[in-house]
Amino acid sequence: MDREIIVIADDIRSSHNVGSLLRTCEGLGINKVYLTGYTPYPKLKNDQRLPHIANKITKRILKTSLGAEKMVDWAFCESLPELIKDLKSQGYEIVAVELEKSAIELNKFKTPKKVAFIFGNERIGIDKKYLKLADQTVFIPMLGKKESFNVVQSAAMVLYVTRYN
Repeated sequence: MDREIIVIADDIRSSHNVGSLLRTCEGLGINKVYLTGYTPYPKLKNDQRLPHIANKITKRILKTSLGAEKMVDWAFCESLPELIKDLKSQGYEIVAVELEKSAIELNKFKTPKKVAFIFGNERIGIDKKYLKLADQTVFIPMLGKKESFNVVQSAAMVLYVTRYN
């Protein structure tokens, strides 16, 4: 499968989810991960955050990433709209993973050669104003009574299925 797959994690609250997402992306050979909005991110070389804050967040991420933050290509990008515009100019199709009326079931989704998936906040999902910037929206059908999966579980399912379909 000669695909370029990018993950965008927007406004993720949990450092542990970020670490687990980085580990999942590394394991599935994702080309790049962008951490956007207020998503916590590991310490950068020229980090502008206060050292004790950056260190505390990094420690939490490392607890679940288990070193994947050194193996997967990732970057922090504060502005999701600017990132989407840049990725579209590079030929990426932007796909939101969200429960929406117009969303396509994951098993019916045909993965383009260049795709960037957006995963949103654990509680409220992707901000509606950003959903409009996506080319498509996909969802994972639920068989139980819950309405959604954890963000990292969702990412793992979406990325595994689209890597091999």
